[in-house]
Amino acid sequence: MAKITFITSDNETHVVEGHSGSIMELAVNHGINGIDGDCGGVCSCATCHVYVAPEHTDKTGVASEIEMDMLELDDNADAYSRLGCQLAITDALDGIVLRVAK
Repeated sequence: MAKITFITSDNETHVVEGHSGSIMELAVNHGINGIDGDCGGVCSCATCHVYVAPEHTDKTGVASEIEMDMLELDDNADAYSRLGCQLAITDALDGIVLRVAK
């Protein structure tokens, strides 16, 4: 089980627990404002864009080429950007802090 902290664009903090699935699915299932997952998790819309706290980037690993290609289309992407649909929930993500992109 992993405890994931989401910080919305309104600076609301939500801590939720997940056992399986993706960060996007967890956020949608818990009504996290700003995470829509319009494409259903197939890495084709970027409506699950999050920023990984710098001190937690080692927990997520690097983005795949297809994820990087999708993030390049988002004007708000930076070095800490990831798509929640591409982040599988594992024990390794326990304690991670994610800021929801606008």
